[in-house]
Amino acid sequence: MGEAIRIIGIDPGLRRTGWGIVESLGNSLRFVASGTVRSDDKAALALRLCQLHDGLAEILHAGMPHEAAVEQTFVNKDAAATLKLGQARGIAMLVPARAGLVVAEYAPNAVKKAVIGVGHGDKKQIHMMVKVLMPKATFDSDDAADALAIAICHAHHRQSIAYRMAALAG
Repeated sequence: MGEAIRIIGIDPGLRRTGWGIVESLGNSLRFVASGTVRSDDKAALALRLCQLHDGLAEILHAGMPHEAAVEQTFVNKDAAATLKLGQARGIAMLVPARAGLVVAEYAPNAVKKAVIGVGHGDKKQIHMMVKVLMPKATFDSDDAADALAIAICHAHHRQSIAYRMAALAG
């Protein structure tokens, strides 16, 4: 059947960046780990970005994922907050890219659709379905649960891509 693929999902945020690692083998998913990297909200922006970078780099080193997935930024009404979120998202993409991983990006609605079946839903629905799909999953924050949902989304999308590629080759 092949090797299990370890996927890290990352939910970027300047205060809290959630991460979740799953293993995908065929149609099965297995929870590996999840957590939250936090930055000091009293520190300067550059230091906070360093804290996120160092925390994610440590997790990638320990978790040894093969692929990464990051949620795309949504634009909100506060331009300054959107810009800061974009900078945190840049760190969330840079760290796995520097580790040699291909980084996939998914819109929030695509993540919700992959996990709960529809493109709109609240955090409670996402958390409940993450627990249904992976009963052993634990998460210390909403951000970590969202990161697991992003990893699940990537596992589903990568399978359909691999299936199409195999069909074309066969």
